[in-house]
Amino acid sequence: MVETRSWGAQRPQTQPMTHFFKIFVLALLFSLPAEAAEFITVASTTSTQNSGLFSHILPKFTQTTGIDVHVVAVGTGQAILNAKRGDADVLFVHHRPSEEAFVAEGHGVKRYDVMMNDFVIVGPKPLSGVATAQEAFSALAKAQSKFISRGDNSGTHKRELSLWVKKPSGSWYREVGAGMGATLNIAKSMNAYTLTDRGTWISFQNKGDLKIAFEGGEDLQNPYGVILVNPKKHPHVKAKAGQAFIDWLVSSKGQAAIAEFSIKGQQLFFPTARVSSH
Repeated sequence: MVETRSWGAQRPQTQPMTHFFKIFVLALLFSLPAEAAEFITVASTTSTQNSGLFSHILPKFTQTTGIDVHVVAVGTGQAILNAKRGDADVLFVHHRPSEEAFVAEGHGVKRYDVMMNDFVIVGPKPLSGVATAQEAFSALAKAQSKFISRGDNSGTHKRELSLWVKKPSGSWYREVGAGMGATLNIAKSMNAYTLTDRGTWISFQNKGDLKIAFEGGEDLQNPYGVILVNPKKHPHVKAKAGQAFIDWLVSSKGQAAIAEFSIKGQQLFFPTARVSSH
């Protein structure tokens, strides 16, 4: 029997649905990637993300290795918790005591030095007559100058708490539980002081009347480390790809990529790895 091309009543009623189903299946097949790209998840900090460093270095790593990097950027404390739960393959943060404890407790394999920048105290006026960051914080406490704390257990928050002689209290001191960008915005709106990493400060666009009030000294140095999450605790960790990322970061190519990242002519991070030949 010859199939009719007519759209009249003689056409089988099931054909439109069959035709639609074929189109749907073909569309679905064409929408699927031929091969899923390999990727790793990195638990890291807002400073590496907000400064633009990852946007600069990660494409270089992916181009070299074919491995994509998905970054979950939160405060250092939360990043460490995420890694402890096995929600990341690599931890890349900036609070060395917490990083060393992470490895000592068996959550990470080994800590590698990667880079360093520093913290600065920003505010409406320079802090004169002080020689160290701790003296600067003591002066702020004595004057009860408005201060905005991240209050989020991040590396920056941990460093801030270590610089007060006594943890402050009172209406002049406010913990906001927010990332660095939001904290800077609040400090700007309240004309208050805060502690920030230099990289985020340089890239921050809404400075208003805020300026660097104090900088320099060992107390404000800010080292970053990278650690592979222990696959013995979390077998799903992509150990080979995660280690490839770490090896690239501490290699001459990775360290050069970090060193060449700048904003407005200012280098934001300074390599500290013992350079390998990877």
